[in-house]
Amino acid sequence: MSRFKASKGKGFGWAILAVLVLAVIAGCSGAGGADTAKNDTAAANEQKPAATETASGETKTAAEGGTFTYARPAAVTSFDLHNEITANNAFAIDKVFESLVSFDKDGKIVDWLAKSHEVSADGLTYTFVLRDGLKFSDGKDVTAKDAVFSLKRHLKVGGPLEISAKVDSVTAKDEHTLVVKLQQPYTPFLSEMSNFSNGILPDNFGGKSEEEFFKKPVGTGPFVVESWDPTGDVTFVKNTNYWQEGKPHLDKLVYKLVQDDSQALNQLKAGEVDGIESLALQNAEELKNGDGTAVLTNGSWVTEQLFFNTLDEHFSDKHVRRALALALDRDGLTKALTFGYAQTANSLLPTSIPYNSNDSIKPLNFNVEEAKKELAQSKFPTGFSSTLLVASGNDTRAQEAQIIQAAAKTIGIDLKIESVELAAFRERFFAYDFSAMLNSGQADSPEANSIIAFQTDPDGFSKSYWTHYTNDQVTKLLREGQTTADGDARQKIYGDLLQILADDVPYIPLYYPDIIKGVRSSVEGLTVLPNGSLRFEDAHIAQ
Repeated sequence: MSRFKASKGKGFGWAILAVLVLAVIAGCSGAGGADTAKNDTAAANEQKPAATETASGETKTAAEGGTFTYARPAAVTSFDLHNEITANNAFAIDKVFESLVSFDKDGKIVDWLAKSHEVSADGLTYTFVLRDGLKFSDGKDVTAKDAVFSLKRHLKVGGPLEISAKVDSVTAKDEHTLVVKLQQPYTPFLSEMSNFSNGILPDNFGGKSEEEFFKKPVGTGPFVVESWDPTGDVTFVKNTNYWQEGKPHLDKLVYKLVQDDSQALNQLKAGEVDGIESLALQNAEELKNGDGTAVLTNGSWVTEQLFFNTLDEHFSDKHVRRALALALDRDGLTKALTFGYAQTANSLLPTSIPYNSNDSIKPLNFNVEEAKKELAQSKFPTGFSSTLLVASGNDTRAQEAQIIQAAAKTIGIDLKIESVELAAFRERFFAYDFSAMLNSGQADSPEANSIIAFQTDPDGFSKSYWTHYTNDQVTKLLREGQTTADGDARQKIYGDLLQILADDVPYIPLYYPDIIKGVRSSVEGLTVLPNGSLRFEDAHIAQ
């Protein structure tokens, strides 16, 4: 989640984080809302190519087998899909478990384990028909009974990515048909089903205890856990029962723990790893034009943000938050830090998410004199001292902190930067033990409710992303947005809600970063998803 390095000169030549953040959401995607009649898509890329294009643009004969080693800055600590949210776990869970519907690289909702789905005209009944011949990695058939167990377990557990719809019943109509009935329409429901947290697992954990099952999980994904050190590496092997014929092409996938980005970069250059998850943007062009290296990019569902703890005596004051927003040159920060791989954020929602209102929102733009006037209206007109919490190891976050610190100083606010190790950082903000912090909000599918619910619901899992921000009008609009069908009315609801957030500033949206990964130029078939994860089932290492 964060890193950093100081530099002298006219500009800031620094790195960007590659989305190791809290994956956020409580429902997703505008695609396939309550008025969807039927959607029947073919299996994704089921053909087995003889040759594909490599990351460097060359066409080479695809190689079967082999091991792909992927450097990641944080270890996988759990495979319990219903109780996890952070990217280190989520992007391992999604290699083992798959959902009824998913999304492609462009964010379009597609049928996955379901070969089709149908939504009733009143938006209350969702019917999913499973693909023929689906099997778990242990060779046992996947049935609608397994899907019922999985969704009911998720409903019972709740968890950070809970099913927010008011579900009336989940039943198996027959061996291949799952029927979910809602108590009231919930527009984000279908996209919410595409979250990794709605993966399908065996009924009753296949006869094992929960603890035993999640140590050696069984799913429908392209890979199976062979070995796992919760403080180190994970080795996956190919699922020989995978439903996409001929896939995956790799024999093994290794998640290698490399906590320092510079080390990961050097290992990629040396060919010790085949890809790196966390790539500083300052190194992107070097890899793009390097000998044997390349970069893969995609637009993202991420918003980099400065968060305020509204329980803090200083940041509970709206005028203080507004003053800092006015004192900060977001355009300058974005240009200095992101090397053209990001767009300045005006609203909470990335531009790739429907109803983002980024062009119509009126944010508090850079104006130091107005910032001073705003602070003068607060309880701390002459300024104060406070602390900005960041996770160590990320150059960009550290540079962001320095820029914000300098901006705050122009209006009399002394922000001390506190950098702590990533695990401690998470523990701190989970416990509201911070005044202000740098972090990112991320959707798991392209639905406005995904980020908005996670960051504005005072009763939700994260209590408005651990800011404890509460605004009754925002909560009212949040609920209306969840039950209003896609269209102009929903657009207005989210536009009004986002403007209130821009005025109240419980967090300052900074920029929307692209997803960027570093790879060896021999890598082919690797898909970068807009939530920051990768699809490895088509991946090859060319000979």
